[in-house]
Amino acid sequence: MTGGGLSAGGGGTQFEAKITPIVIISCIMAATGGLMFGYDVGVSGGVTSMNDFLKKFFPVVYRRKTEGNLDSNYCKYDNQGLQLFTSSLYLAGLTSTFFASYTTRRLGRRLTMLIAGNFFLIGVALNASAQNLAMLIVGRILLGCGVGFANQAVPLFLSEIAPTRIRGGLNILFQLNVTIGILFANLVNYGTAKIKGGWGWRVSLGLAGIPAILLSVGALLVVDTPNSLIERGHLDEGKAVLKRIRGIDNVEPEYLELVEASRVAKQVKHPFRNLLKRRNRSQLIIAVALQVCSSHNSLY
Repeated sequence: MTGGGLSAGGGGTQFEAKITPIVIISCIMAATGGLMFGYDVGVSGGVTSMNDFLKKFFPVVYRRKTEGNLDSNYCKYDNQGLQLFTSSLYLAGLTSTFFASYTTRRLGRRLTMLIAGNFFLIGVALNASAQNLAMLIVGRILLGCGVGFANQAVPLFLSEIAPTRIRGGLNILFQLNVTIGILFANLVNYGTAKIKGGWGWRVSLGLAGIPAILLSVGALLVVDTPNSLIERGHLDEGKAVLKRIRGIDNVEPEYLELVEASRVAKQVKHPFRNLLKRRNRSQLIIAVALQVCSSHNSLY
C-alpha cells in the first residue's frame, strides 16, 4: 500500500514525454531497493546453514546438525533464537511500513528512500560485525525497517517518474531486482561457505551493503517526483521537475491532471475505510493475494 501517491495517466492518457537520462538514472538507482530486499531475503537461508555461523551463535543447533542423530531438518533447526533471527526482518518490515506510509506522503519518496538506505547500512554493519545474538537481531530488525521503507517508496517512485507509455516496464524493475537479489545471495552463499577461518558468513551479510550504498547515493542525486511535490503543495517546483524529467516544455496537460488528482485525493477523509467498501473489494483481495503468494515463494 502506498502513502497516498498520485498516478498520472491513470485513465489511459498518453502524455508527451522523452526518455531522459534522469529517468533512466533514477529508475536504476531506485530499483536497487528491490535488490536489497531480494538479497536479504535470500542470504539468511544460506548463512543459517553455515557451520561457523551456527557454532558461534547457535551451538545447540550446530550439535544437532553435526551429530547426525536427527533426520528431520525441522528438528535440527528447531530453535527460537534462530527463528527470531530469520523472522525479525519480516516483522520489522511489516511494522515499519505504517511509518513509511507517513514519510512517503509527508516527506516525499526521495527522502523515504534515503531513510531506507540508512536503515540498511546500519543493519548491515551490525550483522557483519556481530559478536553476539543481540547484535544479529538488532541488525536484522534494522534491515527489516529498510525493507519496509524501500518497499513503500521505491515502486511508487518508479511509477511516478516514468513516462506513461513505459511505466509498466520500468516499474517491474523493482520485482526483477528482487529476484536478482535472491539469486545473487545464493551464489554468494555458495562461495562464502567454502571460505576457511570462520568468517565467510560475515562476507555474505556484509555484501548487502553494496545495494544499500547505491540506493543512499541515488536518493541524494535524484529529484523527488512531481506527484510528491504537488501533493505537498509545491506546485511551481513540481511543474519545473516535470519539465526536467519529461524533457519538454509543454507539460501542461499532465501537470493539470496531477493537480486535479491531488485535489481529489485530499477529499478522501478515510482512505483505509474506503478500501473496505464493496466497490474496492475485488481489487483489495487481488492485491493481498499477490503479496501473500509472493512472500510464500520468497521463503522457499
